Amino acid sequence: MPVVGFLNSQSPATFGNLAAAFRQGLREQGFIEGQNFSVEYRWAEGHSDRLPELAADLVRHRVAAIAATGGPAPALAAKGATTAIPIVFDVGGDPVKLGLVASFNRPGGNVTGIGILTSELDGKRLGLLHQVDPRAGRIAVLINPKNPNAESQKKDVTEASQDLGEQITILNASTGSEIDGALSPSGIGDAASVLVGADPFFDSRRTQIVERIATLKIPAIYELRDFVDAGGLISYGISIADAYRQVGVYIGRILRGAKPADLPVVQSSRFELAINLKTAKGLGLSVPQLLLAQADEVIE
Repeated sequence: MPVVGFLNSQSPATFGNLAAAFRQGLREQGFIEGQNFSVEYRWAEGHSDRLPELAADLVRHRVAAIAATGGPAPALAAKGATTAIPIVFDVGGDPVKLGLVASFNRPGGNVTGIGILTSELDGKRLGLLHQVDPRAGRIAVLINPKNPNAESQKKDVTEASQDLGEQITILNASTGSEIDGALSPSGIGDAASVLVGADPFFDSRRTQIVERIATLKIPAIYELRDFVDAGGLISYGISIADAYRQVGVYIGRILRGAKPADLPVVQSSRFELAINLKTAKGLGLSVPQLLLAQADEVIE
């Protein structure tokens, strides 16, 4: 029975539903956990410095393949641990610039995966935020400076804001206490709304982030619908669950004999728009009907 390694930067408490989506992808390829394959799970619990050792531990267990999920850091740790065991990642940003693959069509080596549009969608998110609250002025943008994509995130959101004629303030946070400090009246300054950047650490802290923004009584937009489920106003981005499912599909194909070098990196293409009308009402906002009609989920 083949053993698959599952490496993730966060915890099963916050990302357990995504592990289920990963197993669904394997099931689509005919692999059912406990019947014809098993999984060795390794969770970094938000401590990225643990990832290299966790990846090395999976290599020592001689797993048949590694699913490196939860951002660029797990993928880079897995690639640093082995040049032989197949690795399938899901990352935002450019996997070529990150050094994970040689190209999208011809990954080369033992690594391939699923590309996720993250900060590339910030222009769309800024536009949605303006539709929900045309009165909004300066926008605070929360970014994790420890994310390998942090600089490209700042570049993308700056260019998007200039195209839309919006002014932004960059807020940096990489710990729970820094999130509290950034999302405070003194932290956001004169910003009238918030865009929370795409980052696995922020995803794991979604309840804290939503609660902090609620105390500010200003609108905010997020990448994942999980933030809206937690009380956030609006989200727009790739379906992360579908990306994890696609990782499972690729792992299944590898277990059937496919080589990572022959599996092109694919862009996840399922988008989700979610709106929390209860939160909008609390902020005194009227969401346009056209926008509500486009939403995949509306919480009332």
